[in-house]
Amino acid sequence: MKPTIAPAARYDVFNGDADGICALHQLRLVRPADDAVLVTGVKRDIALLRQVPTGARHVVVLDISLDANTADLRRVLDGGATVDYYDHHAADDAFPHSGLRLHWDPTPDVCTSILVDRQLGGRHRRWAVVAAYGDNLMGVASALARGAGVREQGAAALAHLGQVINYNAYGDSEADLHLPPATLYRALAPYADPFQFIADSEEYRLLSAGYREDCQRLQAARPHWERSGGAVYLLPDAPWARRISGVLANRLAAQHPGASFAILGERADGSFVVSVRSGAPGAYSACDLCRRFDTGGGRMAAAGINRLPGAQLDRFIDAFRQHFELDGVACQAG
Repeated sequence: MKPTIAPAARYDVFNGDADGICALHQLRLVRPADDAVLVTGVKRDIALLRQVPTGARHVVVLDISLDANTADLRRVLDGGATVDYYDHHAADDAFPHSGLRLHWDPTPDVCTSILVDRQLGGRHRRWAVVAAYGDNLMGVASALARGAGVREQGAAALAHLGQVINYNAYGDSEADLHLPPATLYRALAPYADPFQFIADSEEYRLLSAGYREDCQRLQAARPHWERSGGAVYLLPDAPWARRISGVLANRLAAQHPGASFAILGERADGSFVVSVRSGAPGAYSACDLCRRFDTGGGRMAAAGINRLPGAQLDRFIDAFRQHFELDGVACQAG
């Protein structure tokens, strides 16, 4: 009979994108927990609490939807854990529990790292700036940067850092990524100053080079379906396309304020992974659209569908058109 292995005492559970990584980094700069087990993955891998065993004592959860983890959150709490949960995604299934400290704000100008920044009184705000840029909250990030005494050139450097950290999280599995998110977190963990990380880090140079190379491929991207105020793009089943899908979505949103976009990446089985950006999240929630489909969710400004069957492509485009009230003559490009 094999001996029973007791669960570790601490678990840090976080989204592998810029917001999740920078949120944890801010917390651990102030409250170190070198013994914590890291639980993370690609951006779409959000049902992460299933990896935390019953009997864990202290769990920090950052930037993953509570609605995607409700059953496991209850299991971990009922097993005696205390859980600090920071997030800005949908939390319709939130529930009270004596062991749960929930820090939640779904408004479009908030990300998880901003929630952590508030909790810490801005002690490592530059990392919150990095996260906000990575999460495409450009105006919010720039305002935070100015408030932190960062000038324009420095803000541009922090923006690029946030973008390449976020870019690294997109893929079907960690095999698509340049660096596993846990490895990237450990690489930046010693750095209280993001500018020092930019200056010193081989990981930063690796991500920047990959980002430049993949961005060059986007020059040929054209919409599959387009109307005034919105468009749908299809990307091929290839690692570079999976990595760059979030960059394309954020770039289109920045270049066309008020317009809405969907990026669909094809998979080997003919299904699609979907990213949606709303040009007017207060009026037209991206999350509300995506939740009409199985595996869909997110937040008001940006949401997605983890697996859209290929047979539902036309249904999705029609739902996209109706949801964002895109009238006019359609343009089929592919």
